[in-house]
Amino acid sequence: MKRKMLVLSPLILLLVGFALMKVLVSFKAEKPKRNSEIKPRVVATQVVSLSNVPARLSTYGTLATSQPVTLISEVSGTILAGDVPFQPAQSFKKGDLLLKIDDRQIKLELNSTKSDLLTALASIMPEIKVSSANIFPIWQHYFDSIKFNSPVGELPETDDQRLKALLARYNIFKLYFSVQNLEIRAAKHYFYAPFNGSIISTQLRDGSTAAPGSRLGELINLDKLEVEILVPTQDIGWLHPNARVLLKPDGFGQEWLGHIDRIGNIIDERSQSVKAYVKLDDTGDITPLAGVFLKVDIEALTIPNALKLERRAVYEETYVFLVEAGQFSRREVNIAFDEGDFYIIDSGLSEGDTLVTELLQGVSAGMPARSRDSQSPGN
Repeated sequence: MKRKMLVLSPLILLLVGFALMKVLVSFKAEKPKRNSEIKPRVVATQVVSLSNVPARLSTYGTLATSQPVTLISEVSGTILAGDVPFQPAQSFKKGDLLLKIDDRQIKLELNSTKSDLLTALASIMPEIKVSSANIFPIWQHYFDSIKFNSPVGELPETDDQRLKALLARYNIFKLYFSVQNLEIRAAKHYFYAPFNGSIISTQLRDGSTAAPGSRLGELINLDKLEVEILVPTQDIGWLHPNARVLLKPDGFGQEWLGHIDRIGNIIDERSQSVKAYVKLDDTGDITPLAGVFLKVDIEALTIPNALKLERRAVYEETYVFLVEAGQFSRREVNIAFDEGDFYIIDSGLSEGDTLVTELLQGVSAGMPARSRDSQSPGN
């Protein structure tokens, strides 16, 4: 019996100790729980203000002349120098004599025919003075006006049938028209600049011999420069004639103004785009150079009651986040136009909404939020 008590004593002590420990633990005060409240996230916002927003298209193009001119000789002779050197890259002003072709022979032929006209007129002047004294001063003035170094004037008109018969009998009409024809041929020996421009290329130079049909050179008009651009077919509906255009020439350090002059109606099959042409309006003090590469920003059609928004603020191209009553809310929107870095939203937003403008990650509707602008109505 004594042996049995010795075995049970440690077990009893263990049970008593465990019970005592449970009693002591029950008297220990519980620790207060931590406050699990989530702090609102502070984000950048803007208050929505709807307005008429012009859509902008951006593309690239090269400046070129809309009026290239090729000089082709219609007469034969030796090419002589003009007022400016006839060579590539040479600039000229409107009215400058670019070159001329030896005109000595045509001048002699022209003056010879004028002499025949004067002889014929001198033959009929006494008869006109006797038969038509009232119109004699007109014909005398015409006779005196004919000079060998200036174009002949228009023949006086007459309804007198007797006078017409007299003029025809002395070949006055035939000689007059022969003089005019020779004057036209003589003018073709001179090549005057029809505009302010530059010489692109020359095929014949001073001292060369030109023949009818000879190609002399090519000019460009610096007063009529334009930019040819390609517009994707999905954007062509946004363009309109006379739309304002901002041109940024590469390397010039300034911007030029222009407008849409005309829009093509044929789609390029390879690029699926349509050609349009921009006319320059104002280039300031800088003379534009044909061939310069340009960035072209076009002010297209205007979207009413819209908002221009950075691309990062629109998620999956379908919704944005707002701050409403201290929480994030999600709002479906419609993108009317894609400008690349910006979207133009035309529905889904209301005047005065507090729109989140920064890129968010790990947020959802209903989470606490606070605008960085303490005056925002979304607080």
